[in-house]
Amino acid sequence: MSKVEQNKKAWSLLAEDHYNHYKTQFQKDTYQFNPIVQRELGDIAGKKILHLQCNTGADSIVLAKMGGVVTGVDLVPDNTYFAGELARDLGVENINFVTSDIMELMDIHEGKYDIVFTSDGAIGWLPDLDRWAQTIRYFLNDDGFFYAHDAHPFFLALDEEKLKEGITEIKYPYFSREPDEDSTIGGYASEPKESKNYFWMYTISELVNSLVGAGLSIEFLNEHDRCAPGMGGIAIDQDNLCYYPSLEGAFPLTFSLQARLARPRVVAG
Repeated sequence: MSKVEQNKKAWSLLAEDHYNHYKTQFQKDTYQFNPIVQRELGDIAGKKILHLQCNTGADSIVLAKMGGVVTGVDLVPDNTYFAGELARDLGVENINFVTSDIMELMDIHEGKYDIVFTSDGAIGWLPDLDRWAQTIRYFLNDDGFFYAHDAHPFFLALDEEKLKEGITEIKYPYFSREPDEDSTIGGYASEPKESKNYFWMYTISELVNSLVGAGLSIEFLNEHDRCAPGMGGIAIDQDNLCYYPSLEGAFPLTFSLQARLARPRVVAG
């Protein structure tokens, strides 16, 4: 079984738990979209949005509630099934879901989008960032933009257990070319499950260079000492974002990035 197929198997074990978790949060009106993302995205009403690696659709549904016309894509059939169920449960109609490996999406899906979007916990499950960036470019309208918010790779390099004690020690090599293998998956919206899975470290330079190489121009790259609940941190601020007091204002936990199609440079004659 390939590493991607193993990841599909592992994530499928979490799908129903994630559906139940997020359904409860939406019904209790306690699900919170990341305020950093909401602020940076701005007004998306009427925009066609392609949400890559949507999991069971919680953020896809928020984007639709903000007025976007959303297509969510995920590798795992159980994820897209439960994403559809969640949308129906909540009466959200301006949304649909596609099952596909992102590496193969250009081969099975057509359309152009105003926004291509990806959010927390997504990028490290991809084995090929160049193919990822080419996919983003393929689906973007000429005047559209790509937006990502995810874990900062500096943060991903640290020992997560020691970090809780205020100790910053590298556990996962920043420049590693081999995926990290784990025997369990889950823990933030589901109890951990026993299943082998693989995560690819990425660097800031790889992210930027893959997008630039695909013909995109970076509009901004922001770094934040906060992350969404379940993604790290031991304290919570007034915006319900998590952080480590010992690293507050000193170290990035997440980054956000926006890019558009590069325009030809005009040279004055």
